Amino acid sequence: MGRATCLSSFIIAALCRGRVVRVPTGTLVRVVGTELVIPCNVSDYDGPSEQNFDWSFSSLGSSFVELASTWEVGFPAQLYQERLQRGEILLRRTANDAVELHIKNVQPSDQGHYKCSTPSTDATVQGNYEDTVQVKVLADSLHVGPSARPPPSLSLREGEPFELRCTAASASPLHTHLALLWEVHRGPARRSVLALTHEGRFHPGLGYEQRYHSGDVRLDTVGSDAYRLSVSRALSADQGSYRCIVSEWIAEQGNWQEIQEKAVEIATVVIQPTVLRAAVPKNVSVAEGKELDLTCNITTDRADDIRPEVTWSFSRMPDSTLPGSRVLARLDRDSLVHSSPHVALSHVDARSYHLLVRDVSKENSGYYFCHVSLWAPGHNRSWHKVAEAVSSPAGVGVTWLEPDYQVYLNASKVPGFADDPTELACRVVDTKTGEANVRFTVSWYYRMNRRSDNVVTSELLAVMDGDWTLKYGERSKQRAQDGDFIFSKEHTDTFNFRIQRTTEEDRGNYYCVVSAWTKQRNNSWVKSKDVFSKPVNIFWALEDSVLVVKARQPKPFFAAGNTFEMTCKVSSKNIKSPRYSVLITAEKPVGDLSSPNETKYIISLDQDSVVKLENWTDASRVDGVVLEKVQEDEFRYRMYQTQVSDAGLYRCMVTAWSPVRGSLWREAATSLSNPIEIDFQTSGPIFNASVHSDTPSVIRGDLIKLFCIITVEGAALDPDDMAFDVSWFAVHSFGLDKAPVLLSSLDRKGIVTTSRRDWKSDLSLERVSVLEFLLQVHGSEDQDFGNYYCSVTPWVKSPTGSWQKEAEIHSKPVFITVKMDVLNAFKYPLLIGVGLSTVIGLLSCLIGYCSSHWCCKKEVQETRRERRRLMSMEMD
Repeated sequence: MGRATCLSSFIIAALCRGRVVRVPTGTLVRVVGTELVIPCNVSDYDGPSEQNFDWSFSSLGSSFVELASTWEVGFPAQLYQERLQRGEILLRRTANDAVELHIKNVQPSDQGHYKCSTPSTDATVQGNYEDTVQVKVLADSLHVGPSARPPPSLSLREGEPFELRCTAASASPLHTHLALLWEVHRGPARRSVLALTHEGRFHPGLGYEQRYHSGDVRLDTVGSDAYRLSVSRALSADQGSYRCIVSEWIAEQGNWQEIQEKAVEIATVVIQPTVLRAAVPKNVSVAEGKELDLTCNITTDRADDIRPEVTWSFSRMPDSTLPGSRVLARLDRDSLVHSSPHVALSHVDARSYHLLVRDVSKENSGYYFCHVSLWAPGHNRSWHKVAEAVSSPAGVGVTWLEPDYQVYLNASKVPGFADDPTELACRVVDTKTGEANVRFTVSWYYRMNRRSDNVVTSELLAVMDGDWTLKYGERSKQRAQDGDFIFSKEHTDTFNFRIQRTTEEDRGNYYCVVSAWTKQRNNSWVKSKDVFSKPVNIFWALEDSVLVVKARQPKPFFAAGNTFEMTCKVSSKNIKSPRYSVLITAEKPVGDLSSPNETKYIISLDQDSVVKLENWTDASRVDGVVLEKVQEDEFRYRMYQTQVSDAGLYRCMVTAWSPVRGSLWREAATSLSNPIEIDFQTSGPIFNASVHSDTPSVIRGDLIKLFCIITVEGAALDPDDMAFDVSWFAVHSFGLDKAPVLLSSLDRKGIVTTSRRDWKSDLSLERVSVLEFLLQVHGSEDQDFGNYYCSVTPWVKSPTGSWQKEAEIHSKPVFITVKMDVLNAFKYPLLIGVGLSTVIGLLSCLIGYCSSHWCCKKEVQETRRERRRLMSMEMD
């Protein structure tokens, strides 16, 4: 019945679902001893989150036997239970709708058909619930071996050739191809050298591409079963243990599949390193303006066709690998010299190389290194480096007459308070060097006062280069750009540093370093000496800032609707030229559980007397609070037309500000006043809210009616003295675990506000009586289910005529369900299906009637003609 319905209507066909079980197509070929993995998955099925699978096996010509199952423990046959327990056969789930069958150490008995099936839980069978794949198991006929046993160990020098051989053959009854890979092991690292794929293509390993294309590394076949790896010139990187890895491949359904792999150790190659040493003199002293002559002597054990490359380098540090090292001269392997005008490099004999530096100066003092590289010829006229050595440093000192001077640092202005200026003067005295060849620059440093035995590093404020270019440190860069730090040079021997407004963070030790720069022969300037001054301590005693705020209420007793007034008196100590900003805060009184006890900011007044409303959001009382400055240290807060909801604890939060850089301010201290409580002793009515619905369960499209009913307990009130703000909320879930959504609200003036929604149902909110409010959902949808409740804020008119806002109350939720009309949902698809079936049936009857009518008419005519002929013969 379900299948006929699917064929008769496209709409009902969409409701029919099925599954498709898939395993690899074709025949899987494996070798004895290898592992067999067969994946199985289910597609086009919208079922449970995790699908179950059953595996069965059938040898060629026999029935299927239960093998393994993902959900039934006793499913396997006795023959396979032991292999399952040993882990030789296992099922590994790769997804909710996919599983893999693993058979380790495949045996000839495992050859046959494997069927993957899924238990059927569908009312109507659609698709396929099982699939079968055939597996063939071949005997191990692959033989791999080295050219000699045990594997030999080759010892050779860098640049010499070597060859390695590996034999591989297969006697498989099927048409298989062999692939071969040469691999070298050096410790835990493995590198692929050269590979021959099963398709007959060569692939060099990473780092061997250039050597393969140049012909230095080759792979050849020797005879029918031997493979030879040839290296024309060995490198130091070629040292290690070489393995030959052979894999056997077979074509399955147009794709290649690897069926087994074997590896064998071939040989260990040891590359003897080339002995190379470079020696230079350790310490050399030369007078300024003279020539520096250094010799580099080379020692090596190579006597073949090698060419040396010699490079002389210079560094200020005894380590040539540090940044700042530069090359002075170089002799390449073609005996070409590359040097500068003042440096010469000569080749005295086969193993000695001289460096000559003319007219040395102070900048030539440092460390000299001789770097030697040996190059050997390679394949196709190429060259490769076989050895490299760097000499120990040769320390060269240039003797000369350095400047002699003293440095003194004085504080011309010492701050006694924060924001006071500081001036420091760094002077150079007792100079005994002519100013024509020497110039002085300064560097300023800051160091915090030492509070313990810990070492405190100095921070660079500013440094001056030899061309008198000033560079700022990280500590002073921004403040120097703002004009707070000023570095100047008033005289040739005096440097000044000024802090316009000294802060507490500036307290500490300051010192200057004067550097002497000497003019060189190329008119450049080189630093020759640094002299440090004694530190100057900038310090003043700090006293904690004190700020006290006292709040006072002139009229302690008042009723709702009256004006609340509070004054705050401020006193401060150890704060320079303070200005005050005031913030009025409010908290619920102790014991009030109607809302969370959080601090609410009402109104503020900053240090420039600018008033700002903070969280005062009552639009009807926007002018109901006032904060003003009565005196320099006194402030007054007023709240007009107080309401019962204003009850709480009120405080003044005062912040003292000190001037910084004229128009800027710095926060010095903050204090909170004592609380002033507003408490209304009322015996007014008590309001409650509840929700009622006559339609807690509706059919989609019906009208939902929800009544919010308010009850009043206590003193009776006139309806004109009561007003309500009513808001409706919904939680679209079976519980109250989600956030409520505002649906619609009606304020006490009768203005209705409705929120926008993403579905088609409409909302209406109206007041049906003094204490009843009706929420209607027109054209309900499935999304309209959930918990509904109302929130009510009562307003009561006081005897003075002002409206007082009461505490907000919430009703308990009522759950609304929306059901689907099954008959209406399937009415039109059924009518369409019946109508189409009727039309097709009538059309079939019409075609059959017409066909039979024309055929019968032809036979009758022929019969009449035959009768007439018989009658005529009788008459004759």
